[in-house]
Amino acid sequence: MSKKRLGLDKSLIKKLLARKKESHKGDYGHVLVLAGSKGLTGAAYLTSQAAILSGSGLVTLGIPKSLNQIMEAKLTEVMTLPLSETDAASLSVKAYAGINKFLNKIDAAAIGPGLSKNPDTKKLVKKLLTSIDKPFVLDADGIKALDGKPILLKKAKTIPILTPHPGELANLLGIQIDYIQRNRLKVAKEFVKKYRSVLVLKGYKTIVAAYNGVQYINNTGNPGMASGGAGDVLTGIIASFIGQGIEPFTAASMGVYIHGLAGDIAKKEKGETSLIASDILFALPVVFKKIVD
Repeated sequence: MSKKRLGLDKSLIKKLLARKKESHKGDYGHVLVLAGSKGLTGAAYLTSQAAILSGSGLVTLGIPKSLNQIMEAKLTEVMTLPLSETDAASLSVKAYAGINKFLNKIDAAAIGPGLSKNPDTKKLVKKLLTSIDKPFVLDADGIKALDGKPILLKKAKTIPILTPHPGELANLLGIQIDYIQRNRLKVAKEFVKKYRSVLVLKGYKTIVAAYNGVQYINNTGNPGMASGGAGDVLTGIIASFIGQGIEPFTAASMGVYIHGLAGDIAKKEKGETSLIASDILFALPVVFKKIVD
């Protein structure tokens, strides 16, 4: 692909998400979401539900085993995978064995929302980063687990998609947020070239940049989306798309566009002040009906 900005339109999205008359759930991907810890179960819910609402055939949530009953009650269409946990009810590095056995059943993964900053959980993320052979999205606590060492991304077996806000990227790179905000496109392009990844730099006019030089600058969304959990919804959308076989850069760009459009639809009903992540989540069916169905 040449070094240019992607022109994303509704016809492309419709083409990529169109369903054949003869199809079954296996045709639309199985996504594994590794998310949630004590006090942060909402992140697991939002990510998983966003994936299923974005067209995934199957979604499984890997969750600390003590929280499984909560998520079983909260999620109807999403399956759960109870995993080994720390004393703080976050995923333990011992969960790796159970996750590794499950990887041959999935097409994509989302790693990070609400995982916590527990040192043992960070060890798990680092171990997964170097061993998972399916496309994946790394978000929130998944990014923080790198402990300011982006060079670890070079050990990934597939092209990782990272979805940081400017603060998370600043911590990862050890630079000032102000510098990133003044040089958003430059920083994004340099990052993906150096670490062979796809970067979703969130914020006003979210930037998606790929290691091969192509970029997408989004024009959907509004300030009302600056609310806890909105990023978890985005992670679920993107994970769903890569699970459906869409290549990482296009999946990330589509995800950002649709996420913003859902936020704009939610704004029409709720306004900006009271808009919350669940409003974005439940606007997704409206977006897909308008664009695809």
